Amino acid sequence: MPRPRSVHRAAAIDDPRLVEAYDACRTAIRRAGGTEYRTAQLMPPALRPALWAIYAAGRVLDDIADTGEPTGRGALFDAWTTAFHEDLRRGDSADPVRRALVHTMRTWDLPTDGLSAAFAATRADIDGRTHPTWQAWSTYSQAVNTSFFAQGAALLAAAGLYLPLRLRYLEAARQWVDALSIIDNLEDLAEDLAQGRITMPMEILADHALTAADLASAARSAPRNRAPNGATDTPVEALIGRLAAQARTWLVQPDLFRELPPALAVVARAVTDIGRLRLDRIERTGIELLRRKPRLPRTATWRIFLPARLKAHVAWKFLTPIAPAHSRQEGTTSRAPTLAGLLPAPRSDAPAPPRPHSSGTRPPTWPAHRLPRHVAVVMDGNGRWATDRGLPRTEGHRAGGKSMQDVVHGALEVGLRHLTLYAFSTENWRRRPEEIDGLLALVRDDMVEETVLDHDIRVRWAGSVEGLPQDVLEKLVRLEHGTGERTGLTLTLCINYGGRIELTQAAASLARAAAAGRIDPAHICERMFAAHLALPDLPDVDLLWRTGGERRTSNLLPWHAAYAELHFSDTRWPDVDRRDLWQAITTYTDRARNFGAVPGPAAPRPAAGQPACDADAPGH
Repeated sequence: MPRPRSVHRAAAIDDPRLVEAYDACRTAIRRAGGTEYRTAQLMPPALRPALWAIYAAGRVLDDIADTGEPTGRGALFDAWTTAFHEDLRRGDSADPVRRALVHTMRTWDLPTDGLSAAFAATRADIDGRTHPTWQAWSTYSQAVNTSFFAQGAALLAAAGLYLPLRLRYLEAARQWVDALSIIDNLEDLAEDLAQGRITMPMEILADHALTAADLASAARSAPRNRAPNGATDTPVEALIGRLAAQARTWLVQPDLFRELPPALAVVARAVTDIGRLRLDRIERTGIELLRRKPRLPRTATWRIFLPARLKAHVAWKFLTPIAPAHSRQEGTTSRAPTLAGLLPAPRSDAPAPPRPHSSGTRPPTWPAHRLPRHVAVVMDGNGRWATDRGLPRTEGHRAGGKSMQDVVHGALEVGLRHLTLYAFSTENWRRRPEEIDGLLALVRDDMVEETVLDHDIRVRWAGSVEGLPQDVLEKLVRLEHGTGERTGLTLTLCINYGGRIELTQAAASLARAAAAGRIDPAHICERMFAAHLALPDLPDVDLLWRTGGERRTSNLLPWHAAYAELHFSDTRWPDVDRRDLWQAITTYTDRARNFGAVPGPAAPRPAAGQPACDADAPGH
């Protein structure tokens, strides 16, 4: 998925001042820690800079409205919006956020009335407006949020995608927007109270026998920890619980999502899933919301957004622009960037056969029933190979990339179904930064992409998102998406992977399911445990091969490799090629695999384990 520079190219932004301005917007919304940045990442690259500009302008004005004395805030707010309208007439600005927003408005020919309405609603915050009823609060919520949504809809229309919304779904849309507003209000409760603001409906305070003064007092005296389980909720905790429950109810709008085009339904569902996650954190924080804003766990957030990016990437391909906008810059009629031609088309040609070995060597012939189904490889020895030659260790990793390419083609050549390569372990973060970069170059420098591009190879990734650079994450997601329909060799890359971490996370997932009553702990079995692993459908490893002379498995796939045959070779990875893979397979085919049974004909592989899974047990 595109890096910022390629996104600029997709949006036809090449002026250095505009690139700088849009980058400032992107940085601002990313640092703010909200969901706007990730939501923009679900949109086509050509539209992302415009969304960065719109979101960043909203963030700037929110910050002005929330900081300092009301008189000073009002003056700063009015100065910023007045300057924007003057900049819009001139077509440029000295302020980077306004410069990007001006360029977006003029390039896509967006109406200004929606922004003006959003500006006016945000300006009302400065004067400390309260909302006596739910209706008054909802009217304000719609004025702020719907105005910004309208800008997004206008942007899509300018790109040729119109969003007709049937009248019967308007109420569902309003409720969904209100749910997001409740979540925002709860997350910002501590900050609002510090500024003397109450953003929720006053009537709900009255329902809980609370006043604004009561909330302010509770904020000063709120306990540092939540009440123990079973304790009676305080009125403030009951208030938070009721608002969270109302938001959960309004978030669920399946009919509304079915009304949307598929790509936008993916975006709306991702925002909804993140909304649920935000509510989980709000409820866990409880009365401490009066003191601090809850933070979303990064891993859980990525588990929502990474699959959504894959789905959105596919869905956008099926949308054809109708009426692309025209630029108004300098009175020209040059076209603004559109969706057409900006999304990569899927490959339709037949996969190429594997490249032969440079020596012309052909693989041995083995009985088909003796071949391993799944080979896992610890690619060890890169650093020592380089040191022996007086080279930096990074050169060893670079040379190892070429060995990887040849071994993958050797696996494809013999019809291997699954090949797993241990490319980067969680323990590798202890190495020097330049060596970490060298290890990640396997993905970052397109070595994997070049290997699989034209061949019947499906790429999968096992590992944690924590700590991985954004560009590496995006490349892995793109590789998984781009090869997901292939049926030949499945190449699993273990990157930022740790076997004990995988087992710990699976156990934690099972524990949560048991605590929630979804499974009976008495019925937990091996098959149920395996279903909670990161890649539950990955078959067991038949052959685990390690190069480089060491004799250990180094935390690679401990669950899947429990019955694996082990093969160790002294050759360091940069000196390995497909012939070494074939030798390892030959060694495997010569072994008798009994799985604990008495040696004899056709000893079966063990089943899921003891105790056996009961198909009628809870959780199945």
